[in-house]
Amino acid sequence: MSLEGLGKILIGGAVVLLVLGGIFMLLGRFGLDRLPGDIVLQRGSFTFYAPIGLMILVSIVLTILLNVFFRR
Repeated sequence: MSLEGLGKILIGGAVVLLVLGGIFMLLGRFGLDRLPGDIVLQRGSFTFYAPIGLMILVSIVLTILLNVFFRR
């Protein structure tokens, strides 16, 4: 793989991360950062947050989108 090809891959990955970051910021503004099913444990100064509900929602949306775009 040439350096030019590697550079294109890195730029593409950065664009994907930028878009995902923007989507997650929008989800937070619409109140989708704390969904039913999310696990939050607080013990003193330690906080554990597992966004199970958000992961399920993102999985469903991505499954639908990928099936629509890659359907043969």
